[in-house]
Amino acid sequence: MNSLPTLTNFLAALLPAASHTSFRERARACAGAILALLVTGLLSAWLLPQEPSHIFLVGSMGASAVLLFCLPASPLAQPWSVVGGNVVSGLVGVACVRWLGDTVAVAALAVALAIGAMFLLRCLHPPGGAVALSAVMGGPALHAAGFEFPLVPVLLNSVMMVVMAMLYNNATGRRYPHQQQPAHPNPHATQDPVPTLRLGFKPEDLDAVLKQYNQVLDVSRDDLEEIFLQTELRAYQRRFGVITCGDIMSKDVATAEFGTALDVAWGDMRAHKVAALPVLNRARRVIGVVTQSDFLNHSGLDDLRSVRHKLRRFLSRTGLTHSEKAEVVGQIMTTKPAVATLTTPIVNLVPLMADSGFHHIPVIDAEQRFAGIVTQSDLVAALYESRLAS
Repeated sequence: MNSLPTLTNFLAALLPAASHTSFRERARACAGAILALLVTGLLSAWLLPQEPSHIFLVGSMGASAVLLFCLPASPLAQPWSVVGGNVVSGLVGVACVRWLGDTVAVAALAVALAIGAMFLLRCLHPPGGAVALSAVMGGPALHAAGFEFPLVPVLLNSVMMVVMAMLYNNATGRRYPHQQQPAHPNPHATQDPVPTLRLGFKPEDLDAVLKQYNQVLDVSRDDLEEIFLQTELRAYQRRFGVITCGDIMSKDVATAEFGTALDVAWGDMRAHKVAALPVLNRARRVIGVVTQSDFLNHSGLDDLRSVRHKLRRFLSRTGLTHSEKAEVVGQIMTTKPAVATLTTPIVNLVPLMADSGFHHIPVIDAEQRFAGIVTQSDLVAALYESRLAS
């Protein structure tokens, strides 16, 4: 009866990296690999000559599938790495067997030269080594194909696999190709680093360590930096305890609806001395946030001398037709705002408020209904109190 858990623990010990992924992620990777290899194989068989000795699907595509669907953010799995690495390695392997023969020594040399070529061309892709090895040791059929082999089927297979990875990964919520993200731009367009980078480790520290590490990492630099930042937040949370948004949020909050008139919303913000109003539908679900910045941005305030006149004209309900001028909150609000839940640890809000420029985060309950709001003032006070209590 206990054999299944024992087997599961044994496999988890053998595959520690896989144990950190959810069952859903593993199932998604398996489904993507099946679909991509099936489509690539069938299309290649249909497009290529129907000869018994002709190869239409290269074995290294199985290894490429592992990278494309298990590690789509890896630098080794990006389109140029897959296509360039496989094709360049195939060319190197064919050249070696043409000029030096098909011995084991030549095969080893071909793989080494393929690795060097991939490093030089910045298209390192581990399955490329298998392509170079196959070109030398694949037998008479591959030798007869000559320099056609890196193009047909290697190039064809590689392109199809990359296209399938683009379609499948993006359809299932994973960004591919994985572009390097800009390094924490300051939302205020100044040269200062964002607040979370002014203490703790800096990008320069990470670059120095990576240079000293001097090995190829199977993770992008921006993902690695994000992992470190999240680790710091979890360490802070463990040290100073878990404070949730439900603990510190304001509950008696002035709100607006889509059809609330602009002058009414502006008056509520002035009366309550707040800079933002959550916008709710009739089910009390958050559909947006309207801020003072939204009013200023939509009223055309370009110079200080015209502020009072233009803002008064913008808030008035006369003078312009409905098509020429916004009249209700729903026309100027920020839609799809960042939200938190009652159980969200407040440390999770630090990057949003400190680095991304958010000043107000609506909080929702288990039924996705509006429960309150956390402001920068709430967050600062809570973090200060947590340090005093520690």
